[in-house]
Amino acid sequence: MNLKLTLLGIFFSINIFSQTKDSTASKDNFDFEKPVFHSKEIIVPATMMLAGVAINGNQDNSIKNQVKDWRNDKMPNFRTHIDDVLQFVPYISVYGLEMLGMKPEHDWKNQTAILVKSHIINLGVCYIIKKAVHDTRPDNTALSFPSGHTAEAFAGATMVSMEYGKRYKWVPYAAFGTASVVGAFRIANNRHYLSDVLFGAGLGILSTKLAYWTHQYKWNKNKTPTTWTDPLDGKVYSK
Repeated sequence: MNLKLTLLGIFFSINIFSQTKDSTASKDNFDFEKPVFHSKEIIVPATMMLAGVAINGNQDNSIKNQVKDWRNDKMPNFRTHIDDVLQFVPYISVYGLEMLGMKPEHDWKNQTAILVKSHIINLGVCYIIKKAVHDTRPDNTALSFPSGHTAEAFAGATMVSMEYGKRYKWVPYAAFGTASVVGAFRIANNRHYLSDVLFGAGLGILSTKLAYWTHQYKWNKNKTPTTWTDPLDGKVYSK
């Protein structure tokens, strides 16, 4: 098995499949309703989480150990702290893109409430699982499964995609691409196994979707319709 190609393929799949969204969305229709639960939206994150569990075996020839051995053979001295910063970039982009003139789905009050709820779900579940599983990291420190950095990055990527993805088609690619880089660096830094990263990615996506599905959207329900100019195409839209 060519582990390098396998690893790249997995992260490419994460980047593509995580962008699944309602195909009926139109750039010319900005009157979006509250996100509604659809069972098909669970498929991608659930598949990632199940894959993470499935390959989390401790046998020497297990997939996660083969990836670790490949890393130790090809890049034994690789170290970077970029992933410590990149994990927060998608969340920051939720507010930053609006400051650049792009139009999100919700105002900052609703965004912040959703972000906090997603954060609590994501970090809470991640911490509970880490304590329960108590797996050792590849560098022999504790609490490896799942990857908190990856969960954080994918939770943020899901949020920025849900806020901007229907209007700006490039946003999900950039968001999930960044999140995938975080997961790759966690493995390259010898801080996590592939299984940790896959489960963390699925957990992050599901945490944010759950936050959107359960949010009550109490603010700005009767907001007066406004017009705005798309900074990319120069067209004037109304909402």
